[in-house]
Amino acid sequence: MNVSQAIDAFEQWLRTFVLSEWTLYQFAVIALGYLAASLLASRTEPALESKARRIKGNPDLLRVVIAFMRRLKWLFLTAWLWLASVVLTQNTWPSQRWLVSTALTLTAAWFIISVLTKIIRNPTLSRVVAISSWTYLALYALRLDAPVLSALDGPAVSLGAVRFSLLLVLKVVVLAAALIWVAVLIGNVLSHWVQRSGDLSPSIKVLISKFIKIGLIMVAGVIALSATGIDLTALTVFSGAVGVGIGFGLQKVVSNFVSGIIILLDKSIKPGDTITLGDTFGSIRDLRSRFVSVITRDGKEYLIPNEDFISQQVVNWSFSSDYVRIDVDFGTAYDSDPHEVVRIAIATASTVDRVANEYKAPVCWLTCFGASSLDFRLRFWISDPANGLTNVRGQVLMALWDAFKQAGVSIPFPHREIIMRTPVEIRQSRGD
Repeated sequence: MNVSQAIDAFEQWLRTFVLSEWTLYQFAVIALGYLAASLLASRTEPALESKARRIKGNPDLLRVVIAFMRRLKWLFLTAWLWLASVVLTQNTWPSQRWLVSTALTLTAAWFIISVLTKIIRNPTLSRVVAISSWTYLALYALRLDAPVLSALDGPAVSLGAVRFSLLLVLKVVVLAAALIWVAVLIGNVLSHWVQRSGDLSPSIKVLISKFIKIGLIMVAGVIALSATGIDLTALTVFSGAVGVGIGFGLQKVVSNFVSGIIILLDKSIKPGDTITLGDTFGSIRDLRSRFVSVITRDGKEYLIPNEDFISQQVVNWSFSSDYVRIDVDFGTAYDSDPHEVVRIAIATASTVDRVANEYKAPVCWLTCFGASSLDFRLRFWISDPANGLTNVRGQVLMALWDAFKQAGVSIPFPHREIIMRTPVEIRQSRGD
């Protein structure tokens, strides 16, 4: 076909499909549907969105529902174009409804893609995925996908029996990303289901959740490679060499990962435990594959590598029991009755809310005849160490201060006696 014939064919296509009377009718149908859908959506979206925001406890579902509500215009336009397509199919030839059919496909695809991609929390990534998906579907609807795919499949590099082309790489990346995303989504749903189980310990829940996520991701990767036609046996040597290099570079990552599994299996720590590691005192918030999240009383969150919990000494305040004993030392003057002091101290400690009287009653002992005071030690138990230790000590000390003040028991302070002598007195004391 020469240039003049191509031009004649293009002009004939314009007259038949673009400049024909039926094409103008289809433009009018699409424009009328768009205006009606916009008007109807502006009336219904605010009321429906206000009702949808009552959903609590499931932010992902709320994002999808809100995205659905804000795109009702495209839903109404899709319904209008579908109705118009049905009517035109029964009364016209395919050449007289092609524009409505194409608009229906593109509108429905954009509506579905834009709603589902709202599950992706990153706005930029969500936009990129939506535009890329809709662009491919648009090329498919316009029958332009074959030339584009052929152009991408042209440049290629052969590695043994595997031919790596730009199209193959794009397929692997897109399919792997999609399957891994679905695997993570399913893993999160299953993890929430496991976390709600009342028959499993917290450590076993975390371990099962991690195995589910890792297993689903590995399966997704294998399915992606197999679906794109890559022979996994052809990559054995290459993956072995890469694996050795990655192993040397990621020794700490692997060590922390294995340490995390050991921690979960031996149940030494679990979410909610109160621990002390070095100078860090706080409660465990989460167990990850690489680190343990520990949040302290001042709001700081420490991400401590799992390996430290294996190699260092860890104090778990709630390993076998939530009850923790606390000692409070104080002193009274020598003119105080120690029996009365012990009685007041025990009665006062029992009135503090956080003291676990139901577990063990407080006790108080005289420990020493000090230089300036009678020294006592008050011991009591609490069941919520995660709520802090210093604050409960302060509450008990304040209660003791009030009780001793009311009972007339004085709390001494150190006294020092200084004797001043003149030089004459010093010589006389020496016998000079």
